[in-house]
Amino acid sequence: MARQPDDKAAAKFSTSDSALIRELALLLDETSLTEIEIERAGLRVRVARNISIAASIPASVQAPATGPAPSAGASAAPFDLAMHPGVVPSPMVGTAYWASEPGAKPFIEVGVKVSVGQTLLIIEAMKTMNQIPSPRAGTVTQILVEDGQPVEFGEPLVIIE
Repeated sequence: MARQPDDKAAAKFSTSDSALIRELALLLDETSLTEIEIERAGLRVRVARNISIAASIPASVQAPATGPAPSAGASAAPFDLAMHPGVVPSPMVGTAYWASEPGAKPFIEVGVKVSVGQTLLIIEAMKTMNQIPSPRAGTVTQILVEDGQPVEFGEPLVIIE
């Protein structure tokens, strides 16, 4: 949680402010959001929790199935898909959709070749549909989000090689 740095505002911090913060924290848990910020009567309150990007990716796609399996003595650190050279990260927070409307053909599928600027998926943010273009030409090797899944800024969406 963060407050605007203001000594006068810090002196005005009350039990009702504490109750507001607790209520926002509960709302985070209930909605699976990672951050909420409100401003009321000159008081700005931001409640956030840290979640690593890898934690929001299904375990089945965290490590690519290439190369030999690690030996029993080797430490098996999960592969961070955000560091993959072909990753397309989410440019915003919102809800990812594979197609322009429910039941429509998805924009992309695994194995499909894409060109620069081609729409990969749509992210709905604040009731606005934002097309996410391909930053490079190549073949889609992984789609890392489900249709209708909430996504965070910087979260890996697609791998293009």
